[in-house]
Amino acid sequence: MIFEVVDKTSRKIRLTKVQWKHIAEEHPDVIDLEEIKETLINPLQITVSKYDPEQVCYYYHYNKEKRKYLFLAVKYLNGEGFIITSYYMRNIK
Repeated sequence: MIFEVVDKTSRKIRLTKVQWKHIAEEHPDVIDLEEIKETLINPLQITVSKYDPEQVCYYYHYNKEKRKYLFLAVKYLNGEGFIITSYYMRNIK
């Protein structure tokens, strides 16, 4: 495990080595672990997935330097969450 934090809604979320490897390979512009943690702890917005609203939430944080939103997809199983992916996007979904 890379890290575990308690998000804004008081749920534990972790980033595993496997998912960090996926993010690093597929989205190499996402390199700041502290920004990922901050997005979970103090998100600009949290929305639910329209494809899996019971288990997947989206977290957003605006990055002023990049002028984009950091997007995190988090899946919840048994009350705990793990990051599926993360990347920058121009607009909130």
